[in-house]
Amino acid sequence: MTKEELIARLQDIEWSDFEVKAAKSDLPKSIWETVCAFANGSGGWIVLGVKQRAQSFEIHGVDNVEKLEQDFFCTLRSQKFNVKLFAIAYKYDIEGKRVLAFFIPSSETKPVYIGSPANTFIRMGSGDQRATQHEVMALFRDQSFGVRSEQSVPDTNIHMLNQSSLHNFRAIVRLQKTLTQYDGADDEEFCRKVGITDRNGCLTYGGLITFGEAPYTFRYIPTFCADYVEIPGSGKGAMTNNYTYRIPEQENLWDAAKIIERRLRTLVDTPMTGISEYGLAEEDSSQLEILREAMANMMMHADHFSPMRSCIHVFDDRIEFLNPGGFPKSVDEIESQLTSLPRNPVIAKLFRLAKLSENLGYGIPKLKRWEQLTGRKMTIHAAIDHVVVTFYFKNRQDDSSDNSGFNGNVGKNVGKNVGKNVDKKFSDRQRQILEFMKESPMISLVEMSKRLGVSSKTVEREIARMSDIVRRVGSKKGGHWKVEE
Repeated sequence: MTKEELIARLQDIEWSDFEVKAAKSDLPKSIWETVCAFANGSGGWIVLGVKQRAQSFEIHGVDNVEKLEQDFFCTLRSQKFNVKLFAIAYKYDIEGKRVLAFFIPSSETKPVYIGSPANTFIRMGSGDQRATQHEVMALFRDQSFGVRSEQSVPDTNIHMLNQSSLHNFRAIVRLQKTLTQYDGADDEEFCRKVGITDRNGCLTYGGLITFGEAPYTFRYIPTFCADYVEIPGSGKGAMTNNYTYRIPEQENLWDAAKIIERRLRTLVDTPMTGISEYGLAEEDSSQLEILREAMANMMMHADHFSPMRSCIHVFDDRIEFLNPGGFPKSVDEIESQLTSLPRNPVIAKLFRLAKLSENLGYGIPKLKRWEQLTGRKMTIHAAIDHVVVTFYFKNRQDDSSDNSGFNGNVGKNVGKNVGKNVDKKFSDRQRQILEFMKESPMISLVEMSKRLGVSSKTVEREIARMSDIVRRVGSKKGGHWKVEE
């Protein structure tokens, strides 16, 4: 940090990574809590010789720079902390006074604490707070950041995967032409090449979470969850309302992602932009792509071993993507460095092969395009143990004739996206069945019943009620569904 940058920071009001201390001749006791908090977070600056008075800062300087510097580094290397810490010292001459600054980088080993884990500190806004037990456990799990999904799960094999999920994924990858060299490979070779299994045939955690079959998914990852809930209303009071829709519990991330993606389509406008050379309607799906990117990011960055649940909450005026686990760096750093740092690299790779998410760190800039496209706010709240990404809609109560809020879009867009002749006479479950058929014409009754969380007989009855537009072509085993337009 240059002298000019330091002076500029002293005129700023954002202090999440910046702390000043008077420290005229001795190091203040509170400095070690700040060191601990910065080391547990994304790093930060401690500036000695500056005193804060309300919203202004007075430069007092320090008396003995060399002594303070030596005392600081000796303590970092002592037994005060559970790990030896590193820092970089900078010296400045401002208004004829000496100012000493230290940059504390993020520690590779976390949590960093003073004496015992109970004395773990984290940065909250402009202050240092003692971490809760839940936050301390999140820091312990962060030791496997970017590694856990690649680790092998003992005593597992490819037969513990949901074959329908895997084959649906392979079909989409073939369609996207992202891995053409493995189109002809058998499932075992394909899974080994993309990281679903290791070289010995054992499933990786990422492979199991993404395509696993119950009960294996929940046996090895008992905290696994990818939830989606639609809640009427807005504001804090809406959380006390009963939900109007919740996806059935899914066996793996892939199945959850496909259902959630279909629900996301109902939340945004996809206006027709023209007709292709093949006579098909072309739509502007920019808003949908942003929400889909947020869903993929939630699943790629989630701490799937946390007791906190990954969940998407949809209200009348907004949608919130909540995932357990924090970012390895600040949002600004991740965005500016244009790098990709997923917590779960295997899951990230699989989603990118299916083109559910962006490559090379473009995810956050893409999310921020929401404001440009819609004129509505988008926020990212990143804590040490969770991240919440929120996109705001126009509330349907803002303009009763517009119906651009969530509840207005559900009835309007679901029918539009299934087919021309699918109107309001079909229930939500029937519309989902039609989407399953259009997406995977060879899908079985059993598979549809699993996704919907109902019995096969229920699915069969629903199909019978739609006999005017749905028919079965061929045999039960080798045939396929046809939805009439």
